[in-house]
Amino acid sequence: MRPGRGPRVHFSLRSPFSWMAIERLRREIPDAHDVVEFIPFWDPDPETERRLAARGGEFHYQQMSKAKHLYILHDTKRMAARLKLDMRWPVDIDPWWEIPHLAFLKARDLGAEAAFYTEVTEARWTRGENICDPAVITAIEHRCGLDGAGLARTPDDSELRERGVDCLFRAYEDDIFGIPYFRVGRERYWGLDRFDWFLADLLRTLGDRRFDTDTAGGCG
Repeated sequence: MRPGRGPRVHFSLRSPFSWMAIERLRREIPDAHDVVEFIPFWDPDPETERRLAARGGEFHYQQMSKAKHLYILHDTKRMAARLKLDMRWPVDIDPWWEIPHLAFLKARDLGAEAAFYTEVTEARWTRGENICDPAVITAIEHRCGLDGAGLARTPDDSELRERGVDCLFRAYEDDIFGIPYFRVGRERYWGLDRFDWFLADLLRTLGDRRFDTDTAGGCG
């Protein structure tokens, strides 16, 4: 879905709770990418942060404590098991989050938003791969049939950078402080544990729309 003020989710490819919430959304609504706007949210690098500040925005999210991080490691595995998701916790060493999130925006331009999202989340959460590694993104590009698109080089594209700043500025305007964060009309829901409320509001908003029965986001 293109930018607007309809149903939307601010998501992060870094967050396991974002991954699980969107997995639930895609199970319930197979064509979720057509009816909900997916807005990437990530820890900006200095260049993105500078551009964001130049617009008068800032990054609300604060890094968690060690105690909270350890709890989340346990909680994530427990919740993934309940959702019957195979999960392998990735190790992030000096990650550059612009690479996968800006690649998502470019994949959207190329008509492969759902396909790219499927592949990048499977790489990170099912296989434990480093999705900030250009080689990993290039492999995903190939699996999605986007050879030559240069998804791994998206941080070098100034116009795409600016669109990434658009996403973070919208998060700033929406007072986003954590991920996943859902919006339907005036209602807002933060976290995986509010997903059912979001879904109920979303279905009421969509009314009698009849959804496709194919699974979302296959590559190839």
